[in-house]
Amino acid sequence: MPPTPKLGIILPEGEGDLDGRTPRWSDYVAMAGLCEEAGFDSIWFVDHLIYRNDASGRPPQGAWECWSVLAALAAATSRVELGSLVTATSFRNPALLAKMADTIDEISGGRLILGIGAGWNEVEYRMFGFPFDHRVDRFAEAFTIIHGLLHDGAIDFEGRYYSARDCELRPRGPRPHGPPIMIGSRGPRMLRLTLPHVPIWNGWLCDTSSHPDAYPPLGEQVDAACREVGRDPATVERTISISIDPSGRREFPEHWYLQDDLSAAFPLTGSPQQIAAGIRAFGAQGVSHLQIYPIPPTLATIEALVPVLEEARQ
Repeated sequence: MPPTPKLGIILPEGEGDLDGRTPRWSDYVAMAGLCEEAGFDSIWFVDHLIYRNDASGRPPQGAWECWSVLAALAAATSRVELGSLVTATSFRNPALLAKMADTIDEISGGRLILGIGAGWNEVEYRMFGFPFDHRVDRFAEAFTIIHGLLHDGAIDFEGRYYSARDCELRPRGPRPHGPPIMIGSRGPRMLRLTLPHVPIWNGWLCDTSSHPDAYPPLGEQVDAACREVGRDPATVERTISISIDPSGRREFPEHWYLQDDLSAAFPLTGSPQQIAAGIRAFGAQGVSHLQIYPIPPTLATIEALVPVLEEARQ
């Protein structure tokens, strides 16, 4: 029987996402504690700053800053892996981001996964003053710096958008080559840029179909990109972010209504046995890690997922 994927929990990040109220630090401590006690493998936080869509008729909804939360979670937990889903490299200076990641890896004792991408939500770029043009070009330079510093500890780079001249990453965290980098993208150019180097790829299915039959087209795309850059597809770890709705009530996070057509959102749902079967079906297709967005994203839903975790591991 194929191994059951690792199972992680994505914490709610937005205003109004937690039973109509904003998640507070005490909520995150309670959720993280439950995840560790129940045996989940990882905890994830989405890197966004604010959501806004005037056409929706809803007010803007802010989000807590990802890396501050991850640093605090690193100190508040002892076992679970921690990761960003996924950090837009253009939100922070890339050399500083590498420094932050290595520092949080130190705080956590080597439990961080650095998920990165090029970003997509133009409104938060405009509101916070980040340039939105040439995102892949900017990502390419940022990735060169981040990967170089984490893997080698030093880089001398001068680009059009970023520079890191005679830069050293000192002191180093617990892993000689830093935390593993996970690329969150389906873009052909992004895959060509990163797949020669990164150990992990991530696909996001949370707000579309989270059923296992949605994975094969993505997996085939990653396989093809690996072959294009001369890499064995089997050497890239596959992770997928999905939504699971044990109640079947479709009570989505508040901020999702600002950006998505939720008529196309199909979380895994059903009995613990049925949901566990879906999880195992992802594992049978080579997915090694599932990040679960609980629907709704509450402590009670995480509690309802504990029997799913136990069933999936039988």
